[in-house]
Amino acid sequence: MDFRAEQVGSLLRPPEVLVAREDHAAGKITLEELRLIEDVAILDALEMQAEVGVDVFSDGELRRGGWLTDVAEAVEGFLPDREPLTWHREGREEVEESIGQVVGARLRQRHRLTAHEAAFLQQHSPGPFKVTMPTPSVFMHIAYKPGLTDRFYPTREDLLDDLVGIVRGEIDALIGEGVTYVQLDNPQYAPYMDPALREQMLRRGIDPDGAARDAIDADTRALEGLRRDGLTLGLHVCRGNSKSRWLAEGGYDPIAEELFQKLPVDRFLLEYDSARAGSFEPLRFVPPDKTVVLGLVTTKEPELESEDELRRRIDEAAQYVPLERLALSPQCGFASVAAGNAISYDDQRRKLELVVETARKVWS
Repeated sequence: MDFRAEQVGSLLRPPEVLVAREDHAAGKITLEELRLIEDVAILDALEMQAEVGVDVFSDGELRRGGWLTDVAEAVEGFLPDREPLTWHREGREEVEESIGQVVGARLRQRHRLTAHEAAFLQQHSPGPFKVTMPTPSVFMHIAYKPGLTDRFYPTREDLLDDLVGIVRGEIDALIGEGVTYVQLDNPQYAPYMDPALREQMLRRGIDPDGAARDAIDADTRALEGLRRDGLTLGLHVCRGNSKSRWLAEGGYDPIAEELFQKLPVDRFLLEYDSARAGSFEPLRFVPPDKTVVLGLVTTKEPELESEDELRRRIDEAAQYVPLERLALSPQCGFASVAAGNAISYDDQRRKLELVVETARKVWS
């Protein structure tokens, strides 16, 4: 499908959704009552996206506490223990626990990951929609705690084997239900691109290039051999997105050839909203049958980008990937975690309107 103006996934949560999630966690309302409040918010989000004119719709991930939390909710074996992550804002660092839980038992899937999300979108989306989920390799480091996880999975590769099966099974089920666009998200490719984080891995005895190959191999295994008639597969890669902060920086160069040429997806949705993402030069490795969605509009800051600057950068990227195989989006979602980024609902809408208006002019 030719989607030129795309939204990556998450949208800002309305206050009533945040309150309802807290009330449900405290036992004040039932899951059914929470779902009804989420339903209303998702219908509003779909209406907003229709008014703006995006080419493919999202439920805003409004049913999730964070972009990957549906996995831990659906799969036994995750514990409420979390590894610390160092986040960056301009001029300072903040250490905060990951939203991803660590694995402390053998994984056993209790129920589907996204069935409740997909069914509602199939009934109510005004047009083509996407279902998002993390790739298996997201959990390779954030969910693997030496001294705990290795009692059940001796190596990270052992854990990946089970995660590959879980993610693959979910995608197969979505295809069987008629879902036509599945987007996989992986900000955990970013450490393999960041010189400082690569050095940290080496000090911990981890070869970053070998770990990157293992991650790409695992994600590839989850996608190979899928029934692809009428299906669009996307992969979104960013450098972390939580409360307007980021985890990593560095260009795609260290993993570009392996990632772009090996992953059997149709679309790469790539962060390119700041100098942290490096140049467009690594796009030369993107095969001729794949589309690159340029994440040029930031969701981290309220200031609106210049349309002229966006068009200049699209032209620059077109030196490596032909214009007919490019598209435009924000660099990430607006609320990868429930708290959301430091922008307003009006800012969010203006950002999406800019994506749509620019795309229409470039590809009309």
